[in-house]
Amino acid sequence: MLGWAVTFLIIAIIAAVFGFGGIAGAAAGIAKIIFFIFVVLLVLSLVFNALRGKAPRA
Repeated sequence: MLGWAVTFLIIAIIAAVFGFGGIAGAAAGIAKIIFFIFVVLLVLSLVFNALRGKAPRA
């Protein structure tokens, strides 16, 4: 999921360089939403693993 966020961020940067403001804004918005979903899922995963008593594997 983090890969998708980075992909949309790169698309937004490229679109902004070429002057496509609407596409750049939309891609940046999508990247931000996906990034925050990733962070929420990461935190939930860490909390549930801590509650189950299992240490994360290295």
